[in-house]
Amino acid sequence: MTSGSEAPFVLDVEASGFGRGSYPIEIGFAAPDGRSVCALIRPAPHWTHWDPAAERVHGLSRCIVERHGRRPADVAQLLNRELEGCIVYSDAWGHDYGWLNVLFDEAGARPRFALRHLRELLTEEQAERWNSTRLRVLDQMQLRRHRASSDARALQLTLLAVRRSRT
Repeated sequence: MTSGSEAPFVLDVEASGFGRGSYPIEIGFAAPDGRSVCALIRPAPHWTHWDPAAERVHGLSRCIVERHGRRPADVAQLLNRELEGCIVYSDAWGHDYGWLNVLFDEAGARPRFALRHLRELLTEEQAERWNSTRLRVLDQMQLRRHRASSDARALQLTLLAVRRSRT
């Protein structure tokens, strides 16, 4: 667990859909030093599932990720290089863990970092303030696009804000 003032690595995944057959199309993370890293993922040929409802959420078309995405192996290598030995947190652990497995299976690699649920870093009192604090952070950030790295940064800033607040 990180100390009360330290920012952890926070990861977010955008995917082709929400259920069976879905796969990651973008992965981003926010680092403790304030850096953000984001990578579009070109779907493997056998990754065919595409949910228009998910596209409406993240705003990435299949055409965009096919044209501008990186090979799954390249993204897995990037994640391992940047996150090796680290504990990385996600607010949607169940989904993100599954999508990371899809990515790393396709790449023929194993993650060299641990993915944990962001909730582990919160007390009960902090968890109760999470949603209202997140809305405030998102309003302050004035994000114009729903992207994995900016979502990860918003989660990281929300964690820091909820830790600082007492009421």
